[in-house]
Amino acid sequence: MNNLLLEIGTEEIPAGYIEPALHALASTLSKKLTHARIDHGESRVFGTPRRLAVEIADVSDKQESLAEEVTGPPEKVGFDENGKPMVPAQKFAEKIGISVEDIRIKETEKGRYLCAERKEDGLPSATVLAEILPDVITSTPFPKTMKWADLNVYFARPVHSVLALLGKEVVPFVLGNIKSGNTASGHRFMHPERVTVTDPADYIDKLRSAYVVADLEERKKLVEADISKVADELGGRVLPDPELVDIVKNLVEYPIAVAGKFDTAYLEVPDEVLITAMREHQKYFAVFDENDKLMPCFIAVNNTRTKDMSFVATGHERVLRARLADARFFYKSDLETSFDDWLEKLKRVLFQAQLGSVYEKVMRIQQIAEFLADETGQDSAFKEQVSKAARLCKTDLVSQVVVEFPKLQGVMGKVYASVRGENRELAVALEEHYRPTYSGGPLPETMTGAILAIADKIDSICGCFSVGFIPTGTADPHALRRQGIGITQIMHEKGFSFSLKSLIEKSVSLFGEKSDQEIRKITDSVYTFLQDRITHLLAEEGYSKDVIAAIVKVSVDHVPNIRRRVRALEQLKAEPDFEPLAIAFKRVVNIIRKAGHEVTGNVDESLFEHESESALLNAYKGVREKVANDLDKGHFEQALLDIASLRDPVDAFFEGVLVMADDMNIRDNRLALLRHIADLFGEFADFSKIST
Repeated sequence: MNNLLLEIGTEEIPAGYIEPALHALASTLSKKLTHARIDHGESRVFGTPRRLAVEIADVSDKQESLAEEVTGPPEKVGFDENGKPMVPAQKFAEKIGISVEDIRIKETEKGRYLCAERKEDGLPSATVLAEILPDVITSTPFPKTMKWADLNVYFARPVHSVLALLGKEVVPFVLGNIKSGNTASGHRFMHPERVTVTDPADYIDKLRSAYVVADLEERKKLVEADISKVADELGGRVLPDPELVDIVKNLVEYPIAVAGKFDTAYLEVPDEVLITAMREHQKYFAVFDENDKLMPCFIAVNNTRTKDMSFVATGHERVLRARLADARFFYKSDLETSFDDWLEKLKRVLFQAQLGSVYEKVMRIQQIAEFLADETGQDSAFKEQVSKAARLCKTDLVSQVVVEFPKLQGVMGKVYASVRGENRELAVALEEHYRPTYSGGPLPETMTGAILAIADKIDSICGCFSVGFIPTGTADPHALRRQGIGITQIMHEKGFSFSLKSLIEKSVSLFGEKSDQEIRKITDSVYTFLQDRITHLLAEEGYSKDVIAAIVKVSVDHVPNIRRRVRALEQLKAEPDFEPLAIAFKRVVNIIRKAGHEVTGNVDESLFEHESESALLNAYKGVREKVANDLDKGHFEQALLDIASLRDPVDAFFEGVLVMADDMNIRDNRLALLRHIADLFGEFADFSKIST
C-alpha cells in the first residue's frame, strides 16, 4: 500500500474558497476510490492561496476483483422452444463478456431467468486513478469558477500545475494542457524555483523548505504566535478575533507579521469604527493596551519577508491612513444628522417589496413593543422608553458609517444614542435588539433590548408568513428559523410568561386589513412554526423526544414553563411505576377516541352501578383543585404527582365496569367521567405521545 498525494497548483484562490474546496476535494476523492473498489485509509488536506492538496493514506495497489451474479431476461425470451439462443440471449452474453454457452437458467419467484457470473479482474490503482483524478479536480465546487484560454476546464482560478503521486510513482494524466508530475511551486518571491516531491511523506517538509507552510493548522498557529509576539513588542495585546485569524491564514503561504501605527487624532472616532475599518478593508489586527484601550497601532500579516520590514510597515500605514480618514469623515458627518432625519430616510428604504419600507416596519415594531411592555407589567416610564427605542432601532441603517460598514448596524445606533445623551439602557437596546446574531450567540441583557428583539423578530416572521415566505426544508432565505429560536430563547431567559399566541395575533393584525379568519390562519401557522423551533431546542438540550412531544402537543403558549414541565415529566418517567400509569392514561384516551362521538356534559351520579365509578369521581374532584393550584403556582412536579394519584382509581374503574355498556345513557355517563379525567391530565401533557 502507498499514500496518494494530489496537489492542484493555481493562481491565488480567494481565502473563503479554500477550506470548503479542500473538504469537498477529499470527500469526492474518497468516494471515487470506494466506488472504484480501491481500499484506502484516512485523508488529510493541505492548502494555501496557490494550491489545494489532499493526501490519502494506505491506498491499495490494485482494485478488488469483481465477481457478481447478473440476471438477464426471462428464459422464454432468450431461448426458443428448441433451446436455441435468440438475440436477447446473445446480447446478454455480450454485455457480460461471456459466451452464450456459459449462460445459466435461474429459478426465481417470477419464473425462469437467464443468469451468468460476471468476473472482472482488478486493475492497477495507478491506471484507475489516471481516469478518475481529472474528474475529481474539475468537480470541486466553488461559489464562482473561471474558464481560461480555449480550454474546457473550469476552476476557481487558472490551474498552473498538477502533482499526482501514488507512493513514489507519478500518476500520469492530462488536465486541459497540463500534464501531471511530481513538482510543486515554492513561494512566489522567496523561492520561485519549483520543488520536486519524490514521496508524499516529504511533501510538507519540501514545501516548508521553499517558504510554503501548507498545513493549515500549522500556518494558523504561526499567525497567532507572530501577531502575539509583535503585540508584546508594542506593549499591548491583540484584540481576539478567531474569524480574522482564519481569513488571514488563507491569504498567505508564509506569514510574517509587522506592526504599523496611525495618528492618535483618529482615536476620537469610536473604537468599533476604527477596528472595523482596519479589519474589513485591510485585514489588520487591532491592538489594546493593559487598560483595554485601543492603541494607535495595528498588526498586518504579510506573505513575504523583506530585507527592511519598516518599508512594508510604511506602506500599510499609508493605505490605512486613507481608510481611517474616510471613517472619521463618515462619523463626523453622521453626528451632524439627527435621528429624526434618519427616521424620515427610512421611508425610502425597502424592507421587502410586499411588506413595505423599513419605516413601516419600525412603526409595527413600536406597536408590538408597547404591547409587550403592557403584557410584561412594565410601568409607563418604561413603556415610553421602549417605544422610543423602537422608533430609533433601525435609524443607523442610513448612517454613512453603517452604509460603509454594514456589520456595524446596531453598534452605531448605540454609539450615536450615547453621544446624543440617551440613557444607557435605551442606547444598549439599539445594539441588543439584533441578538442573538448566530446560533448560541449572546442574548439581550437589558429588558428594553429583550422586548425590542422579540418585537423585531416576530414582525419579520409574521410578515413573511403573511405574504407566503414560509421556510421549507432546504430554504430559509430570511433566517426565520434563527429568529424564531431567538424569540423563544429570550422569553425563556427573561421569564416572559405572556401568551405567545397573543403576541403572534398582535403582530399579524398589523399587516393591513385582514379578516378574523385570515388572522387565525396565519397565527396558527406561525404558532406551529415556533412550536417546532421549541421542539428542536429541547431535543438539542438532550430531553427525550417522546416527553418533548407530550408537553409541546398540549401548549407552548407560556414559554418559560415549557422546560420545567418537560423536566417534571422526565423525572416522573424515570420512576419504576410510571409505565403502568402511562398505560392507564393512554387507555382512557383511546376509549374516548373510539367512542365514535363527542362526549360532553356533567357526570350523573344516579347512573352509577358500581362503587368504582363513585370512587373515581371523588378522586377526580379531590385532585382537580390541587392540580389547578399547582399549575398556577408553577409547581409542576407536584401537579404531576397529584395527577398520578388517579392511577389506582382508574385501574379499579376499568376492572369494575364495562365502559361501553349496552345502555347508551350509562355508556355516555362513563365516557363523560373518563373525559373529565382525560382533560385533567391533558392540561399538563399528551400522555399518548409517551413511549411505554
